[in-house]
Amino acid sequence: MVASSSSCKCRVLASALVVVLAMAARGAVAYLYDDIKVTWGSGCSFFYMDNDVDTLALCLDRSSGTGISSNGSYLFARYDMDIKLIANDSAGTVATFYLLPDDNVPWEYRDEIDFEFLGNATGEPYTVHTNIYVNGAGGREQQFKLWFDPTEDFHTYSIEWNPKYIIFLVDDTPIRAYKNDRARGVPFPTWQSLTAEGSLWDAEEWATQGGQVKTDWSQAPFYAYYRNFRVTPCVPSPGVAWCGDEPPESTWFDQRLDAAALQRVQAQNMIYDYCVDQKRFKDTGFPVECTTA
Repeated sequence: MVASSSSCKCRVLASALVVVLAMAARGAVAYLYDDIKVTWGSGCSFFYMDNDVDTLALCLDRSSGTGISSNGSYLFARYDMDIKLIANDSAGTVATFYLLPDDNVPWEYRDEIDFEFLGNATGEPYTVHTNIYVNGAGGREQQFKLWFDPTEDFHTYSIEWNPKYIIFLVDDTPIRAYKNDRARGVPFPTWQSLTAEGSLWDAEEWATQGGQVKTDWSQAPFYAYYRNFRVTPCVPSPGVAWCGDEPPESTWFDQRLDAAALQRVQAQNMIYDYCVDQKRFKDTGFPVECTTA
């Protein structure tokens, strides 16, 4: 009976410990500066707590912009960042959230997946610019106007990268999908681990209306706000060891794409697509990913 009573007490204590640990885990604060570091630029950027959320104010002044990088790199994952963009006159400025390999990778082999937010004059909408580089070659631009004011509050911008798709999402709504169609020779990033990067910088020579509207430095310093960085590693279908081993015929990753929502956004919000720019490709023909099989 004594052994039974002792065993019961141990079980009670163990259960209590599990509850305490679970409560501690739920109450734990995730600090952005544990996952993100400032890598270059202006000394006016800073971390601060906003309603108990660790937030980074990225700064652009006359001396410099600012760049940040994640501490980890990943091969196939979903990357999320909550961002609030520069309010009022942001013409000439560019805020970014993008994926990039290690600096040691030569440019001609580098892959890159880009969100760029092109500022504009007061009262005009931001342009969301997306691009994909494979083996150092980009030129795969699509641009969008958002269906909300991205300066009033934080919104979630996500890059879902798996062996079959690169999907750009805004508040979980897909705005662009780039498919891995290797059978037709479509370039697609598959072997480099990528870090998450961000920056705020001046690109007045091209960012706003093709460079016609310049940066108004009387408005400086400019601030864009970043928080809640998350990385969700890619998960393969049951029985597959890792995402890179997913069979080409598998439809597992098709579940990650809301095709109806994507079609709706592209019809209503896309303002530029390189795949229909006949003037640009009149001499060379469209890239293979722009043509039907």
